[in-house]
Amino acid sequence: MNLCDQSPHYIRAIAPYQPGKPIAELARELGLAERSIVKLASNENPLGASPKALEAVENALHDIARYPDGSGFELKAALMHKFGVTAAQIVLGNGSNDILEMVARAYLAPGCSAVFSQHAFAIYALATQAAGAEGITAAAREYGHDLDALLAAIRPDTRVVFIANPNNPTGTWLPNADILAFLQRVPAHVIVVLDEAYGEYLPKDQQSDALAWLQQFPNLIVSRTFSKAYGLAGLRVGYGLTSAAVADMMNRVRQPFNVNSLALVAAAAALADDDFIARSYALNQLGMRQIIQGALLLGLDYIPSYGNFVAVRVGDAASMYQRLLRHGVIVRPIGNYGMPEYLRVSIGLAAENTQFLQALESVIKEQA
Repeated sequence: MNLCDQSPHYIRAIAPYQPGKPIAELARELGLAERSIVKLASNENPLGASPKALEAVENALHDIARYPDGSGFELKAALMHKFGVTAAQIVLGNGSNDILEMVARAYLAPGCSAVFSQHAFAIYALATQAAGAEGITAAAREYGHDLDALLAAIRPDTRVVFIANPNNPTGTWLPNADILAFLQRVPAHVIVVLDEAYGEYLPKDQQSDALAWLQQFPNLIVSRTFSKAYGLAGLRVGYGLTSAAVADMMNRVRQPFNVNSLALVAAAAALADDDFIARSYALNQLGMRQIIQGALLLGLDYIPSYGNFVAVRVGDAASMYQRLLRHGVIVRPIGNYGMPEYLRVSIGLAAENTQFLQALESVIKEQA
């Protein structure tokens, strides 16, 4: 008997998510010094973590023999204070990926479907497939979400629609008015997940209005993370804000103690560090201009981005990725998103961006 055959067919068909290559792994593979390697592959904050978060972690280290607060009381209190929601509307996750998977476990099953866009975050399809539901891919418009196409793709068996805004890996963005008009047209029984993992990188006049819509749309879930602008990727903490009824369903499938104690205190402290977010935003704006100008000087096209990364068109991206690795630069090929000519490049510190652009120029000359 093959034990693999005992797993449901939809689980056996899953192609596992491939994260960005770690610095230590590349150093081992090529015999490079870790300090010489630049990683611009995983959309991490090049400033590191919020100083307030680091201080909170140091103060909490002595208590790690205890289980975390399973209710996340302090972090929920901080979220309530900042966003004007109630505790009953909050779901805490081991990163925002956990929030997305809770949605799938709570609302999807064999015989149901979920809708997401072409070139959208890979976890939407994986979470859908893991629940035994059918994923429906709506065609993109200029590498971004086509809301009319998403609406047209909804079937009677559709239970969830996933929308990333800004979108990963393309960096495209939809205005608030467009999202609101979409919500007004979606059937009330369909959950809409608005994934705002990169929302802190938007300018003030483009920031999301989604939290103001929660009372009007009880089928709306806003998913956010501390992994990007807040610099807590290694601690894995995210949150979902929704109606109390939907949060209750999600919390029924949430694992006990799914957010560790250090992540809880770090996230609560980081949420209050507005200065750090402002510095992260400003650095990202400068770095984005640096990468785009460098790409244009090399004759390369790119997709305008509203995140902390940009997709640059380089031709054979898989080959370019491997060549850049030999120069000690890690970026992200996105052929698995149907974009084999593009590399997704995270925005780093000025020196890291320069190292990437110099390596890219060297590789282009090598191929000439």
